[in-house]
Amino acid sequence: MTKLQRNYKNELVVILTVRLLPGDDPVTEYPGTDLTSKGILFLYLRPRLRAQNHYYKIRSVAVMNDPATSKQLSRDDYRLLVVDDDLRLLESLSELLAAHDYVIDTASGGESACRMLESSRYDLVLLDLHMPEVDGYDVMAFMARKNIAAAVVVVSGEASFSAASRALRRGAYDYIRKPYDGDELIAIIDSALEARHLVLSHRAIQKRLKQSEELHRYIVNSSPDIVFILDKDGTFCFLNSQIEALLGYGPGELVGSHYHELIDETEVPRADWAFNDPAIAADSPRTLELRLKTRGASRGNRHFEITAFPLDAGPMGLAMEDSDHRTQIYGTARDITERKEAEAFINYQAYHDLLTRLPNRALFKDRLSLAIAHAQRDNQSLAVMFLDLDRFKVINDTLGHAMGDRLLQAVTRRLEGCLRQGDTLSRFGGDEFTLLLPAIGTPEDARTIALKLIAALKPPFQLGEHEAFVGVSIGISMYPEAGLQMEQLIQRADIAMYHVKGRGKDGYQFYSDSMNVDTTQRLSLERDLRRALSNDELRVHYQPQICTLSGRLKGVEALVRWQHPSRGLLQPADFLPLAEETRLIGDLSEWVLHRACCDIRPWLNLPSGPLRLSVNFSPMQVEHPKFVERLMGILKRCDFPPERLEIELIENILISDLEQISRKLDQLASQGVRVAIDDFGTGYSSLSYLQRLPIHTLKVDQSFVQAIRHRDQGACIVNAIIAMAQGLQLDIVAEGVETRAQLDYLRDLGCDQVQGFFYGPAQPISDVMASHQVWFKQQAVV
Repeated sequence: MTKLQRNYKNELVVILTVRLLPGDDPVTEYPGTDLTSKGILFLYLRPRLRAQNHYYKIRSVAVMNDPATSKQLSRDDYRLLVVDDDLRLLESLSELLAAHDYVIDTASGGESACRMLESSRYDLVLLDLHMPEVDGYDVMAFMARKNIAAAVVVVSGEASFSAASRALRRGAYDYIRKPYDGDELIAIIDSALEARHLVLSHRAIQKRLKQSEELHRYIVNSSPDIVFILDKDGTFCFLNSQIEALLGYGPGELVGSHYHELIDETEVPRADWAFNDPAIAADSPRTLELRLKTRGASRGNRHFEITAFPLDAGPMGLAMEDSDHRTQIYGTARDITERKEAEAFINYQAYHDLLTRLPNRALFKDRLSLAIAHAQRDNQSLAVMFLDLDRFKVINDTLGHAMGDRLLQAVTRRLEGCLRQGDTLSRFGGDEFTLLLPAIGTPEDARTIALKLIAALKPPFQLGEHEAFVGVSIGISMYPEAGLQMEQLIQRADIAMYHVKGRGKDGYQFYSDSMNVDTTQRLSLERDLRRALSNDELRVHYQPQICTLSGRLKGVEALVRWQHPSRGLLQPADFLPLAEETRLIGDLSEWVLHRACCDIRPWLNLPSGPLRLSVNFSPMQVEHPKFVERLMGILKRCDFPPERLEIELIENILISDLEQISRKLDQLASQGVRVAIDDFGTGYSSLSYLQRLPIHTLKVDQSFVQAIRHRDQGACIVNAIIAMAQGLQLDIVAEGVETRAQLDYLRDLGCDQVQGFFYGPAQPISDVMASHQVWFKQQAVV
């Protein structure tokens, strides 16, 4: 007895036992190299002696790794094909098999068998070897070419060992010589069918395993996350293909590299702590956010959420070929760059002004609070500045909000150019800015920076085709002199800024304790002003407008005064800005118009000629949708002729909404009301409106009249304004005339009318008329 042993990749071991007759050569008679092609685990040959004839009975038994997976089938579940050219033997075999409940078909030759095998499925073929034209070997060759998986049991009268060996090499499961024993044949058939079933079951399992592996690989490689495995040394031993899409590296490039090479250097300690933490476990994975390097500097590092846990290779089937590379960490990396960028943008929006990109009020207060804590600890000073742009509203209303936004951006760039590193400039709201100067030495240092800021905004700003000029009013509060708390410093810098506004704008002012008293008084004044209308505390005085050629009274301008119960007679500059701010100006202006119409009504027709009444209106009042309706209603109630009224408007209001203002002025002009431009020459507007709007009079601002000094160079602006008014055939009134020289100069230029202290201050209408009557009588005597 000879034993031959061989190993195969499918981990099946074949043991062959052969008993030979005397004189047989095992090498030539039985090479034995192809006997395991069907995946059989144990195969043995057993010779038998029957009826004094030697023959070889070859039998095989298949044993699978997991017999529990085999399903027990009954005989009628199988379909058999019996092939023999001996019709008598074919019929005998058919009867035997049918008696044992097999489902059978018969073929009387090899050619017929091939056709039936190609058209139908069979589990087992009982095949005779020697048949005319197409023999049994040809049938087995045909089955091999067509990949027909039916088991083959040869039933042949051939007794040689070479015939049996050849049949087995062609793929036969067993070989039995005619004549056969029926029970033995049935046992062999059952065994062959069982072995075939087990082999097919094994193949099905292997196929499912392969499909499962392919599916798992597909899922891993199709995952939107990076999937990686680290060995015990922190070296990558697996990476899915997603790493190339997200970071630009091929998986093969990083296999064998340490994870340090992929993580941003600043975050390596955090990664080491997470991956080496003893508390990490499969049921308690470690999750952290890291920045991973990308290929190419242009892409930049990206943010990932890493989830990692230790891996037991055995149960998961991930054991490595090299035991030194035993897997240790399994993890996923999810790209959260967009989420981090969105969070950063939301955070930026929460603490920055999106127009100027400056810190907003919340961030400024946070930094100021921190700076106060440092100043207190280090015994240092700091300064808080409150900045408000002068004339910004005029430009914003004139050129539109888009140009206003561009102006704010340009102002921001200039202001930032004046700051030190560590200073914080913020947009507090609208055209207001705040500035934090930490660790400042003396108030003189804050003064130096304030002057730099003022100087930086002096040059004009180019906004498209327009040049815009703005100034800045700056209030300064020093820590600890002006206060110890954040809100105190901001509030007191704001108070100081309003003092700059009150004295002419475009400058700076340090906070002092006296200003706090003024602020308190301002609140009190606001309360009193609200009561002034109902308490009949307002007065209207009139300033005469005199003809420069005849000296006669041509009109009067109504000017409001406030007879305060405790502070005495207050001038317009003392309370009109407050009325604008508190939006009381509308009620106040309507009251002034009503009182002036009632006062002037008896004096409309003078011996020197008809009298004209001039009344100022604020931009807020003119912008009201019912401005024309309210004005005409007052004239009607007072029985005042519209043609005797002249309304005075500042020129900036005329182009804030030119279409709306033009429509309102046309309505008033159609009913006889005249329109005058007050303080002409001090605005920032185009002069084209002089031809587009129904304007009758230009009033030269007193600042230009004051420049007249014996016909010197300062009078050139007055010359230009008067010449322009004459060219446009407009009346002209010069304000603020105080000297004979000014009067003579204006008369020589052809100025129509003047008003000012040269003819006396504003007075009640009775005093104005009394003075005029005295003058008129004097002229009559002369």
